[in-house]
Amino acid sequence: MKLWSKGVEVHREIERFTVGRDREMDMYLAAFDVLGTMAHIRMLESIRLLTKEELNVLEKELHSIFHKIQDGEFTIEDGIEDVHSQVELMLTRQLGDAGKKVHSGRSRNDQVLVDIKLYLRHEIEEITGGVQRLFDKLIAQSEQYKDVLMPGYTHLQVAMPSSFGLWFGAYAESLTDDLRLMQAAWQVANQNPLGSAAGYGSSFPLNRTMTTQLLGFDDLNYNVVYAQMGRGKTEKTLAFGMASVAATLSRFSMDACLYMSQNFGFITLPEDLTTGSSIMPHKKNPDVFELIRAKCNRIQALPNDITLVLNNLPSGYFRDMQILKEMLFPAFGELKDCLALLAYMVEKIKINRNLLDDARYRYLFSVDAVNQLVLEGVPFRDAYKQIGLEINSGEFHSQDGKILSHTHEGSIGNLCNDRIQSKMQAVLRSFSFEKVNQSLQKLL
Repeated sequence: MKLWSKGVEVHREIERFTVGRDREMDMYLAAFDVLGTMAHIRMLESIRLLTKEELNVLEKELHSIFHKIQDGEFTIEDGIEDVHSQVELMLTRQLGDAGKKVHSGRSRNDQVLVDIKLYLRHEIEEITGGVQRLFDKLIAQSEQYKDVLMPGYTHLQVAMPSSFGLWFGAYAESLTDDLRLMQAAWQVANQNPLGSAAGYGSSFPLNRTMTTQLLGFDDLNYNVVYAQMGRGKTEKTLAFGMASVAATLSRFSMDACLYMSQNFGFITLPEDLTTGSSIMPHKKNPDVFELIRAKCNRIQALPNDITLVLNNLPSGYFRDMQILKEMLFPAFGELKDCLALLAYMVEKIKINRNLLDDARYRYLFSVDAVNQLVLEGVPFRDAYKQIGLEINSGEFHSQDGKILSHTHEGSIGNLCNDRIQSKMQAVLRSFSFEKVNQSLQKLL
């Protein structure tokens, strides 16, 4: 069954090539196709394109289909082109002419647009929840180890004193900015394209404000041509947000791989969270961190991949956009998996409390020694030169007791984790998840 069929059978190879993986990818959209249809038929009844009786039986059958999807009992049958065709076919089988009326006033173009936006909103909420859980673990570790010093590096050379509190807290604050990009993606996704039809509107007196409210959107994509231009733009905006989260995860994982190596020895993991070697019995490999790094690096390529598909397309719909599903939809599962695994690994990390006893860190406190001379009245440039000469002559001795006086905001002695938590809470409040979920629940 094809919604566009006019009785001519399409060549088998043309059908295979043009359908591609669409039936597989459409399974991600199935529940959201039903939700979009529920809102659409309520609007159709309000403008008298459906009777009250037709609306009632259609809603009952759509609820049944929705629960089949939730229970894993929904499939797209052989010979059915996509999820939209499958849902309409099921309605028509059960309800006859009433099922044939649900497509009035819409095209597959705006139907898939609203499905995708509903699905993307759902995935943004899921990813945001995963980010929040990882953030909480990082803050907890930052607080637990805030007084334990570690060497900081620039150019992979020993630089200045840092702390495990600073290290964990840095990645927590990074996630707050990642969610700002996700919030931008949420604002783009949370605009209703339904009613734009094939991109040029409809001669039916559609009430697009009604479907906007029913589906919990914050606003409309008003211009019907732009609504269609949003296909791909929404996905790319979200891909940038995902890439930002992925970059934070990948970088932390790289740190963890370095810090677990014997040459660093900063952190360890329980043995059951590492893997071994088939030939070297002593090996405890950080495979989870390595795979998170690789998967997240691949996710960082998404914005570019999507851009290359969309480049140079004029306004209007083109089949090129079908490929975006294959790029983006599986990436959601990968990113959520990485977030969950990293949160678990972070919680299990154990740190080495005696790092700075190693002689390789004997110059770690040189900047603090320079600053102490400045506090005693020596001009900074003279103090810098004096300590440099002591280092070159072998006369510099590391700070006794390694006691530091770093008090400014965000430093070793003043992590400001409470401020970072406030930033995260402010970002989380900017999402309208509760409003959306309440609206969708009313439809059900």
